[in-house]
Amino acid sequence: MKLRMALLTVLAVAMTGCASFVAPTYSPDYPSIDRLKTSQLGKIAVGEFQPRSPEAPVNRITLRGAPFVAPGGSFARYLEEALRSDLTELRVLDPKADTRIEATLLKNDIDVSGLNTGEGFMDVKLSVVKRGQTVHEKIYSARTQFESSFAAAVAVPRGQSEYPRLVRTLLQSVYADPAFITAVQP
Repeated sequence: MKLRMALLTVLAVAMTGCASFVAPTYSPDYPSIDRLKTSQLGKIAVGEFQPRSPEAPVNRITLRGAPFVAPGGSFARYLEEALRSDLTELRVLDPKADTRIEATLLKNDIDVSGLNTGEGFMDVKLSVVKRGQTVHEKIYSARTQFESSFAAAVAVPRGQSEYPRLVRTLLQSVYADPAFITAVQP
């Protein structure tokens, strides 16, 4: 029986090594957005988030040897689009606004190497620029844990589905920061 389980595990790992997994679509955290609606935010533009190159280390994630990619090849762009989605929900997104948010993805990983637990990590240097002057700059971090498995056939899809939650967790920490809220108010 143990030999059979070991063979099935090896087969599952080998099969996932050939596949490429794509990050699921982001969906906003509506309780966070509802809290932000009471903050009377000004119009906000979203600058380009970096790094864009699919070859940048933060844009290269593997889940037990299987490539895990963002739509468009950049997790920085994924985060940018998530923020854009949230600002659209808030009805404050304006590409011509004097206030602009920029960011650099510093750390980004989903780790499914554990036997029972997986983890997500993200660090982002976020800046708020008003009329050409940086008024707020801070490194925000997010850490998530999720149930995983020794079996790659279970761990890899769970890691894949965890990524939007990692991004939501990071954005929740940004939106809860009074200094950020002050920086994006008119």
